Amino acid sequence: MKLNITDWNIIPYAEAWTRQTECFDALIRAKQAGQEYENHIILCEHPHVYTLGRSGKEGNMLLGEDQLQRIGATLYHIDRGGDITYHGPGQLVCYPILNLEEFSLGLKEYVHLLEEAVIRVCASYGIAAGRLAKATGVWLEGDTPRARKICAIGVRSSHFVTMHGLALNVNTDLRYFSYINPCGFIDKGVTSLQQELKREVPMEEVKQRLCLELQGLMQR
Repeated sequence: MKLNITDWNIIPYAEAWTRQTECFDALIRAKQAGQEYENHIILCEHPHVYTLGRSGKEGNMLLGEDQLQRIGATLYHIDRGGDITYHGPGQLVCYPILNLEEFSLGLKEYVHLLEEAVIRVCASYGIAAGRLAKATGVWLEGDTPRARKICAIGVRSSHFVTMHGLALNVNTDLRYFSYINPCGFIDKGVTSLQQELKREVPMEEVKQRLCLELQGLMQR
């Protein structure tokens, strides 16, 4: 198994989308040709941006173009599953580009693995996180009126190769979520590690913990 972990740091969304698509297409081509390839885990942060998945509803974006410009954000329609979400500084975005067959994973198992890795990262900070039925991602107090999402997950898969991934709120400015119905929900909140711990959390530390959890789960 060849697994390349790369940190793109802060990168515009359009550039990251282009670069991960190139990695995704190259892995598929190599796989189909029986050639050697690398699996990737890509880490990054984005400037303020909203992304709407292929099954998303336009109405979940609550701002018009002029208002988006005023808050310094952009909107992209993209080819992952899920509805609308926000990416911005202080949020850890992880794009695994993996041949799931190499890890004996189906797509549902893979999404479960991503969720589990984040649940374990949260636990390492003393935060009890978990899943919520029919709501992909990682939640705190999911079955209560205080349900709040700490990590969004949306993936695309072709020929059992993945792209897109997860977005974990670390030190994220949560005000930007007030301009959308996050992931289509109007009755649930969002949170971050910083919000829960009442302190800023070192991003490099979270990156290391997430990568360790992902690698451990993938190698089981």
